[in-house]
Amino acid sequence: MSILVTRPFPEGQQLVERLRLTGRQAWHLPLIDFLPGRQLSKFCSHLATLNRGDRIIAVSARALTYVGPYLQAANKTWPADVHYFAIGKNSALALHHYCQQLVEFPEDSLSEQLVDLPLLENVAGKNCVILRGNNGRELLGETLQSRGADVNYFECYQRVAINYHGAEQAFRWRQKGISTIIVTSGEMLNLLYELIPALDRNEWLLHCRLVVVSKRLATLATDFGWRDIIVADGADNDALLRALR
Repeated sequence: MSILVTRPFPEGQQLVERLRLTGRQAWHLPLIDFLPGRQLSKFCSHLATLNRGDRIIAVSARALTYVGPYLQAANKTWPADVHYFAIGKNSALALHHYCQQLVEFPEDSLSEQLVDLPLLENVAGKNCVILRGNNGRELLGETLQSRGADVNYFECYQRVAINYHGAEQAFRWRQKGISTIIVTSGEMLNLLYELIPALDRNEWLLHCRLVVVSKRLATLATDFGWRDIIVADGADNDALLRALR
């Protein structure tokens, strides 16, 4: 089994190294890179407007790698009288590291499960702050707005596509016998599909086994034409390793 890991650095490279330690052939092709978000200072100012019982929600651990140090450098503290939420365990740990408050999160790292947490069901009249990257999913915010919340998004980081020559990449990975590809977001799945020329898609890419991190992503992959799809039980590297066993 030759495996191509498309998740960004450093998590993607860390996964490749762990796979190689188990004797598997694995390579890294990160499809996106990250830059600081354009609304870090705006969030810093917005913190002072929050009231007791408002909600702060982190939809990725990466958001905290930017907003956490930014607030520290600005000598700003996280409020102690609001409720904190995260979309998964890794995000919750990252948020707790900076805010030092209890952070609630669902068992599955999905927006659909997050909005079912009791303190997010009754949010009428509350300010709900969502920390995310650029162009994130709207389901969480739309659901909270439908429940009467005042929702504010803050872009903590930007996702930037990495440019590759599609034909060269297809030739390279076909030569290496790649038969399994790991993809951890819908954005990266779209980038991968568009990167590979149509002939290589039909002859190779769509015949690879695809490992994804959610049923939603599996449905998207099926629509593209993949048939051999494995859904990991989480989005972290441990879950991806379990899926590959």
